[in-house]
Amino acid sequence: MEEQHSRRQQKIFRNVTLVQAGFLKKKSRRPLPTIIGLLVTFAVMIAATWGAHAYFSLHSALVSMNGNNGSTATSARIAAKKPISILVLGVDQGLEGRNDKGNSDTIILVTVNPTTKKATMTSIPRDTLTEILGETSNTSYYMFKVNSAYQFGGSSGSVKTVSAMLNVPINYYVEVNMKALESLVNALGGVDVNVPFSFSYDWCDFKKGKQHLDGRHAIAYARMRYDEPRGDYGRQLRQRQIIQAVVKKGLSVNGLVNYQKLLKVFAKYVKTNLTFGDMTSLAINYRSAASNISSGYIQGHDATISGTSLQIASTEELQKWSNKLRKSLGLSTQTLTNQETRQNSLNETYNGVDFSSNETITNYTIYEANSITPRSSDSW
Repeated sequence: MEEQHSRRQQKIFRNVTLVQAGFLKKKSRRPLPTIIGLLVTFAVMIAATWGAHAYFSLHSALVSMNGNNGSTATSARIAAKKPISILVLGVDQGLEGRNDKGNSDTIILVTVNPTTKKATMTSIPRDTLTEILGETSNTSYYMFKVNSAYQFGGSSGSVKTVSAMLNVPINYYVEVNMKALESLVNALGGVDVNVPFSFSYDWCDFKKGKQHLDGRHAIAYARMRYDEPRGDYGRQLRQRQIIQAVVKKGLSVNGLVNYQKLLKVFAKYVKTNLTFGDMTSLAINYRSAASNISSGYIQGHDATISGTSLQIASTEELQKWSNKLRKSLGLSTQTLTNQETRQNSLNETYNGVDFSSNETITNYTIYEANSITPRSSDSW
C-alpha cells in the first residue's frame, strides 16, 4: 500500500511541471497542522509596549525574529497610519519530526485599517487551485495547490501567488512554525473556545459547548479534519477560533503578566519582515482595529484533476473576496483578470463546468498558457 501511494505521489509531482526538477518532495499523509497568526503578534505588541522593561525585552525578541539589529526605520506605510495587509503562513516544519521546508498548510490574509478601525481575517483553503509564482520570477506557468507556493518560493513566493490570485497588494508576511501554538497557548494559561460538536482526536476529548483548552488540546482542536462534517472549512473555522481566543487572552490582564513568555515563543518560532519600529507603531496606532475583526474563507468547489483532489474557486467567489479586501484597504474594486479567471472561463465554455452545482467537478481541464489547448495529463 505504501509503495502504491509512493508511486501515485511521484506521478502527481512529476506532472505538476515547469518547475525545477525535484522542488516538490515526497510528503507522507498526516494530520494537518494549524498555526497562530499575525493578530496574536498584534496582541503581544500591544501588551509589551507599555513600560520600559517590556520595550527592551520586546526589542531583543524581535531582533531574533527578523534577523536585524532592530534599528531599521518604521516603514513609510505604517508610519503614515495607512491600511495594511499581512499574509500569515503556518508552515508544517517540525510536524512529527520532519525537517524539510514543508508547505504553508495555514494561509490567512489579514487586512487592518486604522481609519475605519476594522480588520479582516480571510482563510484561503490550502488545496485551492491557483497559478504558483516563484520567489524571483513571475514568468513561470504552473497551476497547482496554493500551499505549494511556499515550498517553491518561500514566504515571498506565497505573497506573490496570493496577491495575484486576489488582485490585492500584500505589504508584509508573518511566518509561524507549527510548534509555536502549544507554547503560546500554555504561556497564556490556556484559552476558551465554543466547541461546535463533540469529538475526540489525538487522545483529546472535546464536548460541545464552552471549553478551556491548554496548548496540547488547542493543537488537537485546530488540527482535526477527517471527522469534520464541513471538511477543511470546518478546520479553518476552528483555526480562526483559536486565533481570536489568543488575541482576546493576549489583551487581558493575564496576557500582560505573561508577556515575557510570549516573546520567547515568538523569538523562536516566528519570522516576519516587520521591523521593531513597525511592530511598535502597529501596537500603538492600529490597536483599535483589533476589537473589530470580521473573518471568513474563500469557498471552493470539490474537484478532481488527474487523480488529484483540489478546491476550485469560481470567478464570482474570487471577485467577491477581491472586492471586499480591496475595499478594506481603501482601494477601488477592479475586475479580476488572471490565470484563475481565464481557466474558469475556458472550462465553462468548452467543458460545461457548472459552478452553481454542488457536485464534485471531474471535467475541469488545465489549459496551456495563452492558448485554448488543454495540457496533457503528464504535463500538469
